[in-house]
Amino acid sequence: MLSRLPFTIANLRQLFREGRASPSDVALEALRRARDGAFPNVWITLLNEEAVLDFANRLDAASFDKLPLYGVPFAIKDNIDLAGVPTTAGCPSFVSNPERSASVVERLIAAGAVPIGKTNMDQFATGLVGTRTPYGACASVFSPDFISGGSSSGSAVAVASGMVAFSLGTDTAGSGRVPAAFNQIIGLKPSLGVISTKGVFPACRSLDCVSIFAGSCFDADAVFEVAAGFDAADPFSRKLCMKAFPRVPRVGVPAQNHWEFFGDKAAEALFRQTIDRLGDLGMVRVEVDFSPFRDAAKLLYQGPWVAERRHALGDFLETHGGSMDPTVRSIIADAERFTAVDAFAAQYQLKALSARTQVEWEKMDVLLLPTTGTIYKRRQVQDSPLALNSNLGVYTNFVNLLDLSAVAVPAGLRPSGLPFGVTLVAPSFHDRALLALGDQFHKASGGTLGKTQASAIDQPEVQPPKVRDVLLAVVGAHLKGQPLNAQLTSRGASFVRTTRTSSHYQLYALANTVPPKPGLVRRTRPVGEGIEVEIWSLSEEAFGSFVSEVPPPMVIGTVSLLNGSSVKGFLCELAAIEGAEDITKTGGWKKYLGTR
Repeated sequence: MLSRLPFTIANLRQLFREGRASPSDVALEALRRARDGAFPNVWITLLNEEAVLDFANRLDAASFDKLPLYGVPFAIKDNIDLAGVPTTAGCPSFVSNPERSASVVERLIAAGAVPIGKTNMDQFATGLVGTRTPYGACASVFSPDFISGGSSSGSAVAVASGMVAFSLGTDTAGSGRVPAAFNQIIGLKPSLGVISTKGVFPACRSLDCVSIFAGSCFDADAVFEVAAGFDAADPFSRKLCMKAFPRVPRVGVPAQNHWEFFGDKAAEALFRQTIDRLGDLGMVRVEVDFSPFRDAAKLLYQGPWVAERRHALGDFLETHGGSMDPTVRSIIADAERFTAVDAFAAQYQLKALSARTQVEWEKMDVLLLPTTGTIYKRRQVQDSPLALNSNLGVYTNFVNLLDLSAVAVPAGLRPSGLPFGVTLVAPSFHDRALLALGDQFHKASGGTLGKTQASAIDQPEVQPPKVRDVLLAVVGAHLKGQPLNAQLTSRGASFVRTTRTSSHYQLYALANTVPPKPGLVRRTRPVGEGIEVEIWSLSEEAFGSFVSEVPPPMVIGTVSLLNGSSVKGFLCELAAIEGAEDITKTGGWKKYLGTR
């Protein structure tokens, strides 16, 4: 029974709930799968039975309901500490023996998860290919000829092959997303600082984050809920301030002249199919300028941030450089050419690019991209390790530089059988909202979870964060088709309905306003049959931004509607109606404009 069971969190919890297996049974099955050999080079250190059972046997069946990850087997990238197990960061001569686990690992184990071992990786987390390792390169679970993606190669393959239910990676330039795309699984790159990096050997410490691989967005969300949390011992830690998307999210898609698929027509076709699904998924497509994001991406390896990798190694480059992967050594050694002046100049350039991206974020709530433009064979990467690695980072390298959150999701198979994936990107703290959105994309594309027999459409649904929207009544220039309506739509506001105010309101055509505006005034006694208004829904954040732009004599107050309910809405200072035309009898601004 266990040998055929896909390791999803829902499956395992049902198994434990019904008493059909114990955590030790599952742990031993995970070890059996890890030792199977069908997918080689996944592990740098695989725990022995005694060590795995020690974790599993700590779990008391009475604690099942209190432990969200009870008995769930997981893997750990080998630049993240697990107490008592060597950490190599993909370099045998760099090995350390931590006495304490990384903060995130401690949180997961405390929630009932069972570690199986430490996974293979591009050395010092330098690369997106998964081939820069002395432990033998992993391959995509869909073809031994193609790369697994890196640097979190082993962590992705461990999940996609069904050895474990989830795994930890790290992500600086795309290492938590590219391997997900090449193995048809989920790769969550959280907002910077929301998962502690204490006990993680850094690549670029100011940009690093711990990433989560899982078969489904539901499982990734369950792990993220446990893993995220402020850590006072981590100077880069931040409290999670969870944000949500509007009910009808605006999905930004790069203008086609910024698409880059490196001749991979099958990948381009699958990206078009994903875009075509937006309407069916209840989302709005908007075209955006990708150039500032693309230019920011170039800074990561072409700019002085590579000096952070050099700083992390200390004297090791001089004393043990000969033991390093030659490509990794050349990348990190290149940091010597950058000066402090270069670092400040790059920071200023990044600030300028960030400002340009803000213009694009005014148009959209989430950015839809290919995770990579293509996938390469292992021999291709051997022949051209730097150029092809750079190609894989076109759509990933900018995300941490610009303090964004992202989730990579499967988006179908090429005719060759190789997987293709897309990434949803949003401003920081939209992590759980992205997982809910990504869940829709994943199920729409169908397929299995990695190379397992579990179906994407059968996985539990991810519930989006609750949105506390504000309903706003507009009466004049912000109505649909009027000059200022874009101030609502650009903030993701959605139209709810047309209705009328209670009978206590008068409407005036104000003098000397540009564009022409009416003024709504409440009276103590009924004065008519109510004024026609439109009700729009905005997020709390968008509402605050909108209100800050409302000029006098307009004010935002509370407007009573004909059905007895109340919403926020436009009102007018009494001083402004002196000499203004009373147009209450027309019943509304649009009807008044039609009589002129």
